[in-house]
Amino acid sequence: MAAPTKGPRLGGGPAHERLMLANLAAALFTHKSIKTTETKAKRLRPVAERLITFAKRGDLHARRRVLAVIGDKNVVHELFTEIAPLVAERDGGYTRITKLGFRKGDNASMVQIELVLEPVNAKPKRRSEPVEETKAAKTEKPAAAPAPAEEPVAEEETAPVESEEQAEAIDAETAEITAEETPAEDAPAEDAAADAEKADDKQ
Repeated sequence: MAAPTKGPRLGGGPAHERLMLANLAAALFTHKSIKTTETKAKRLRPVAERLITFAKRGDLHARRRVLAVIGDKNVVHELFTEIAPLVAERDGGYTRITKLGFRKGDNASMVQIELVLEPVNAKPKRRSEPVEETKAAKTEKPAAAPAPAEEPVAEEETAPVESEEQAEAIDAETAEITAEETPAEDAPAEDAAADAEKADDKQ
């Protein structure tokens, strides 16, 4: 007898192993949960999940592929009509294995393998929201920074214009003041000349 290619072989030969796995899969689809040894459950899982994948396709060719493994038409009908719609939104992982301890007689590791038929819940996207908020905050900060910088620049541009107008006004005022002061300066000189003439006449 040829040596097994992957893991220990169940039963006495390859045909016996194939029939054992088919019977285990039929029992799993019928009862939705069975108890068996850990070795059998690990060998059953890929077979059962492959059959469920065929059932999700739902066409005639997939049904014939499943019938080639499981000969019971009632089990295949239940797989296609009841189980496949429940796992239609699930991408793999149709079975769950739970350890139950060790068997009393031969101390074999016993497990419970069951179908995962619960509805798939979408994971909440908690990490993406803070990242978007931080990105929005980063984009808002540079936009708010130039606003205070523009106001002083505008004030500096208007300040020289006002100072030039003030300078022109001051120059005009000073010119008027100097024009008014020059006759006042000539007046004392004329008074001094008149006083000098009066003094000559008296002499």
